[in-house]
Amino acid sequence: MKSHLRVHYFQHIAGEGFGSCHGFLKSHKAKITATEFFALPVDLSLELEALPHVDEVDLLIIMGGTMSVNDEANYPWLKLEKRWLRRYLAAGKPAIGLCLGGQLIANALGATVSRNQHQELGWMDVGRVSHVPENYFQIPDKLNIMQWHSETFEIPRGGVRLAENKVCQNQMYQIGRNVLGFQFHPEMTPHALQLLIENEEDSAVFNGKYVQPMSELKKSIKSKFEQGNQLLNRAIEYVVNA
Repeated sequence: MKSHLRVHYFQHIAGEGFGSCHGFLKSHKAKITATEFFALPVDLSLELEALPHVDEVDLLIIMGGTMSVNDEANYPWLKLEKRWLRRYLAAGKPAIGLCLGGQLIANALGATVSRNQHQELGWMDVGRVSHVPENYFQIPDKLNIMQWHSETFEIPRGGVRLAENKVCQNQMYQIGRNVLGFQFHPEMTPHALQLLIENEEDSAVFNGKYVQPMSELKKSIKSKFEQGNQLLNRAIEYVVNA
């Protein structure tokens, strides 16, 4: 992978930072910057000047969050983020969206994001879709990966679905050679999971037959995270080498 990449990430909630790929990118001497939308001053929350210029970013990584992409009334910066995303994607630049991030890319390109039939939280199996073209990003036949979502994206126009499971059909997509959207969380680390568990215990907004108990998630061993973390590193290499 190229060294000295200018990597920018979008963060939507405090505590859900860059995730597992920070060390991987730093090992390639990447320059990492961030936009923390939750911390933008009100007078900048709708101004494109609050974000970097498209030409200043070699790779964009969009993190998750607790809000819906449709909740622009309560989070007005969502409009700003989608406007900037359309410019960035139109320039043909590499991007990876993680959970809310994957939903944001899809929605910015005109796809619907809506409530999934079931909430999905915990270590869940995700499988590769059959007949993915050879020149597209390849995931393992089966992953056991962290899920934490209530909504789901449609596949954007021109996108190809790469992964699925029985709870949520659209788990991952690819657009062209340089954009990957995930519904799950390959970036999850033990520390990041602990922060999410603490917030969930405070609010208790998830329930249903595909929601694992917090007591069980607290026992997640370190090796559980490795497959997703390695997948994300491969995804980064794939989009920046497109």
